[in-house]
Amino acid sequence: MRRTYPRLLMMIGLVAFTAHEPVFAQPALDPPAATADLDLTAVRVRHLTDLGVLVFEQEVAGTAGATVPEAAGRLDGAPVLGYVFPTTLAPEDVGFAPGEGVVALAATSHPDFDDTPLWDENGDRIYDNDGRIYHTHWVVLIPDERVPGGLAVKETKRVQEDLPPTAPGMPMYLDSPGFAVLLRGKVLRIPVPVDRVGGRTDFRFDGVTAYMQVNQSDPNRPLLGVYRVYEVLSGDLSLPYAITQE
Repeated sequence: MRRTYPRLLMMIGLVAFTAHEPVFAQPALDPPAATADLDLTAVRVRHLTDLGVLVFEQEVAGTAGATVPEAAGRLDGAPVLGYVFPTTLAPEDVGFAPGEGVVALAATSHPDFDDTPLWDENGDRIYDNDGRIYHTHWVVLIPDERVPGGLAVKETKRVQEDLPPTAPGMPMYLDSPGFAVLLRGKVLRIPVPVDRVGGRTDFRFDGVTAYMQVNQSDPNRPLLGVYRVYEVLSGDLSLPYAITQE
């Protein structure tokens, strides 16, 4: 684990346990209510060695992907719901510029905008209308005490220099790699070729479900922050889980 991770990871979802009562800038919308669809029961990453593929999996008590956020009708304040795999991968392993932060693979739904311009998730041959359908992102998360979840996606003014070619061009460490999200009953799966993580098959990970929100108008909030953590499978975001070799 990189030296900076313990400090970063302790921030998410743990603000309520601090001795003082923090005052957070308020999101434009209230987070969706918790449902069994966001209640994690298991998380796995399997390495299918014959295929050179990592399969990221989350299992829930309800139906994976069945809960999606209600549209806000605008980008400012747009809700984002996510199944998230925080990892010990380094940013450069997935194509970002080197630096601090927790690299996470996320399957997200956000009906107000489409940030995967290279991919057509619903198969209708229109590339800019798929935001509601769960799709994949790599993100780099950093501490941000301005939001209740304690984390935000790292921002940058160097879009061309810091982000992979598949990034949608938003000024933050967010990539749209195009990995499929497979929803089968209680299980969400994301197959990722090993060469898309720099050949790494030794990283550790955790499972999280969370609510995020886009902000374009409030200088006291990040561009994309975490406002509610529904579930942390390990209980403390210690990234205790190892890849299973098959």
